[in-house]
Amino acid sequence: MKARAGRFHFDSVLLFVSISLLLIGYVMVASASLHLGIKLAGDGFYYPIRQLMHIGLGLIFGGGVAAVPMRVWEQNGPRLFLVGLLLLIIVLIPGLGVKVNGSVRWLSLGGIRIQVSEVVKFFSVIYMAGYVTRYQESVQNAAFGLLKPLGLFSVASLLLLLEPDFGSAVVIIMIAMGIMFLAGARLSQFIVLLLVIGVLAMLLVYFSPYRLVRVTSFMDPWADPLKSGFQLVQALISFGRGEWLGVGLGSGVQKLFYLPEAHTDFLFSVIGEELGFLGVITVIGLFALLVWRAFAIGLAAEQAGQRFSAFVAYGLGIWFGFQSFVNMGVNMGVLPTKGLTLPLMSYGGGSMMIMCCAVALLFRVQSEVAELNGGASKRSRHG
Repeated sequence: MKARAGRFHFDSVLLFVSISLLLIGYVMVASASLHLGIKLAGDGFYYPIRQLMHIGLGLIFGGGVAAVPMRVWEQNGPRLFLVGLLLLIIVLIPGLGVKVNGSVRWLSLGGIRIQVSEVVKFFSVIYMAGYVTRYQESVQNAAFGLLKPLGLFSVASLLLLLEPDFGSAVVIIMIAMGIMFLAGARLSQFIVLLLVIGVLAMLLVYFSPYRLVRVTSFMDPWADPLKSGFQLVQALISFGRGEWLGVGLGSGVQKLFYLPEAHTDFLFSVIGEELGFLGVITVIGLFALLVWRAFAIGLAAEQAGQRFSAFVAYGLGIWFGFQSFVNMGVNMGVLPTKGLTLPLMSYGGGSMMIMCCAVALLFRVQSEVAELNGGASKRSRHG
């Protein structure tokens, strides 16, 4: 049977993983924020209702993203990245950017805060996928082929550092380098670039007092458990209390004004306390499935001759995998504290909507590959 023109093919595994992460994340955000809503807004359901709105808007915008053909994304990749740079400049203009916890990372649009760095990550994947598709030979054989896009990403990283948002700067550099590596860039060039980036990162930490405090407190949070090490100590206590099966949904105590940002950056710690080792392993397994599926879709696209789509899928897989790894690593004390959300799970309008759009773009890649292959992957079991 031939695939009907225009039919959208849904990947069942990707659909299952996405819905599971959204549902678990929503339940845990509600559990982690009921008391906070009462304290700040006099309404225990303040955050759960807003998160439900974020998910709803994310699904709507995601539907719009999935409706756009991949060739349109490829044609507009450079323009989108320039728009991202423009947004990073706008957010730094006094009076336009919204300042929260000492960082200016948000723009307020219609009462919803959009974290500009999340938009830039999304555009970065599309731009880099288009770049390595257009300049494949240059990326594989010439150092300039690597330095040209990294120059633009350095500008974006500098603007992010001015917010400051060190974590997002690292993420977009990882996306760019990951896609170029998969496109066939020379390993020797990558080793040199990694060394340069590593040295620059150490200098940024050394000459920035608050980053240096984060690193030193990460090395030994118990040395100052009431100040610099407070957040990590409370996170570790959460995991310790959870043991194998957790203390029970809604029964955690660390979220009750002990663990800062429990419904956003440290949601994974709440999962560890209330759902225990079983909940932690489940979430890690779901993210592993998400990353595996992204790379499997990318491989299928590459085999079908759709190089741009393939690198978009690879880039999304790198993004999902790296950001979730960093967030979970920070929660468990494996990495220094970074302000990165847990994809599809943490509270936040901008992050949730952009992540839904990113997953929708992955669905689009899979659907076009399935359409190109005549829907064989969907109907092979029917003969």
